Amino acid sequence: MNKQDVFAIDKAHYMPVFARYPMVISHGEGAYVTDTDGNRYLDFFAGIAVNALGHAHPNLVKAVAEQAAKVIHCSNLYYTEVQAQLIEKLASLSGLDKVFLANSGAEANEGALKLARKYGKTIADDKYEIITANHCFHGRTLMTLTATAQPKYQAGYEPLPQGFTYIDYNDIAALEAAISDKTCAVVLEPIQGEGGVNVPNDDYLQKVRALCDKHGALLIFDEVQTGIGRTGKMFAYEHFGVKPDIVTLAKGLAGGVPIGAFLATDKVASAFHPGDHGSTFGGNPLACAASKAVLDTILEDKLLDNVNEVGAYLMDAIRSLGEKYPTIIRSVRGKGFMVGIELTREGREIVQACLDAKLIINCTAGNVLRLVPSLTIGKQQVDEMITILDAVLAKQ
Repeated sequence: MNKQDVFAIDKAHYMPVFARYPMVISHGEGAYVTDTDGNRYLDFFAGIAVNALGHAHPNLVKAVAEQAAKVIHCSNLYYTEVQAQLIEKLASLSGLDKVFLANSGAEANEGALKLARKYGKTIADDKYEIITANHCFHGRTLMTLTATAQPKYQAGYEPLPQGFTYIDYNDIAALEAAISDKTCAVVLEPIQGEGGVNVPNDDYLQKVRALCDKHGALLIFDEVQTGIGRTGKMFAYEHFGVKPDIVTLAKGLAGGVPIGAFLATDKVASAFHPGDHGSTFGGNPLACAASKAVLDTILEDKLLDNVNEVGAYLMDAIRSLGEKYPTIIRSVRGKGFMVGIELTREGREIVQACLDAKLIINCTAGNVLRLVPSLTIGKQQVDEMITILDAVLAKQ
C-alpha cells in the first residue's frame, strides 16, 4: 500500500477531526522515525510528549512482548502483580497515597474532577464549583472540554456542564477574587502545554496552594504533559515546592502504550467507594508492564539528569537563535525538555518547512513552536535540530 492509498482510505473512512501532514510513518528508532518513502526524520515532538524513551526502546519492547505472552487483559475484578507493582511505584514517587489507572489523559482528568466533586459533597452540598485557567487544556470528554477554558474547543457542544469558572493563569489576584467556600477544586497545569508552554512565577503555585487551603478546596495538578520527567523532575510540581491533593498523568507514563492515572491523598480518595468509578481497560497488565518499564528505565538510566543537562544545552542553543533572529523569535521559555519558542508570526509554515527538512516539531497557540523530545536525546540531536531550524529561520 503506497501513501496515496493510505490518504484515500483515511479521507473515505476516518472522521475529519485531524489536520494531518502528508506523510505515513513506518517505523522509528531512538530519536528518529522513517516514513514509507524511506525518509528519516529527527523527532522533537515525540508523539506530543508521549514517547518518553524514544522509539523502539529495547526495555519497553521487551516488557510489552513478555507481558503480551502472559496476559494482555483481565478485569479489574481481579488483582494482577504488575498492576500492584506499578501503583506502589507511582505512590512512592509522587508522595500521594492512592492511584486509579485509566487509558488516557482525558480519562485521568475526568476521574479527578469526579473525585473532587464527590469529595466536595462530603463537606457541603453546594461545594461543587471548579476553577481552571484560561488557555489550559484538560481533555476532549464533555466535562474535561468544559474544564478547558478555550472557546474554540467548546463551540458546538453546548450546553456544557455547569459549575466551572475560568481565571487568568499566573494571576493570583484573579484566583483570590474567584475562589470561595463553594469551590471544590482548582485545576492547573504546573506549566501550560497546549496554551503555549507558559511557565508561572516561582511563587504562584505556592500562593494557589495557600488559597486552596484557606477555602477547603482541592488543588489538582494536570501533569498529563509535564509529568514523568518531562521538565527534569519526575513531576513538574516538584520545581515549585508544592504538593497537590490530586495529580493526573498520561502521555509519557507508558512511553506510547495508552495509559492514564490520577493519584490522590488518602483523605481525598476516601470519598470514592466501590461502584463510584471504574474502567474496563484501565490498569490492564500490558499497559502496566509498559509503564513500569518506562519508570524503571528513567530511574536506572538517570534520565532526569540527562533532561536537566541536555535541556540546559537545548535552552541555551534556542536562546542563541533568538539573538540571531530577533524579528522572528519573541521569547523562549520552558523547563527541561518542554520548550516553547514564541514567534512574532504564525508558526505553521515554519513547522512545515522543518518537516520538509526532516525535522518534526509542533506549533501550539498559533505562534509557539513546541519542542518536547524523548527524554533520551543527547547533545548531538540538539545540534542537529538547531542546524535545521537555523536554516529554516534564515529563509523566513
